[in-house]
Amino acid sequence: MKINKNIIKELNDYLDEFNLTEIEYSEKDLKVKVSKSRISQNIEPSLSIEKNKVIKEEAVIDNSKKIISPIIGTAYLAPEPGGKKFIEIGKKIKKGDTVMIVEAMKTMNHVPSPTDGIVKEITVEDGQPVEFGQTIAILS
Repeated sequence: MKINKNIIKELNDYLDEFNLTEIEYSEKDLKVKVSKSRISQNIEPSLSIEKNKVIKEEAVIDNSKKIISPIIGTAYLAPEPGGKKFIEIGKKIKKGDTVMIVEAMKTMNHVPSPTDGIVKEITVEDGQPVEFGQTIAILS
């Protein structure tokens, strides 16, 4: 069976154009499903009644940029066992660079950096399970 890459590319373009996370196309005995994971940027810190505590939480957010896991799965820091890691502490990365892979249901999901920065901390280890919304790395 030969896969028509043009169909996949066109479906992928539709995902971006219409801000979709999944699209499916079928014709006769052919069925193609394309999906993307989106990183939610709407997670806000819990606010405290104490004014001093709120100011401290805002200062921490301004000084570091958290990268969160978009899904539940297993985190991998390199594309293959023993391979070069995607990120290392002190390394400068750009928006869109792959930070790590989160495997879910035998699908390898690349987690892109939401912003430019320098890797301050990697909060997970290779092969460690991660939860949705869990901080996986911190940029400065």
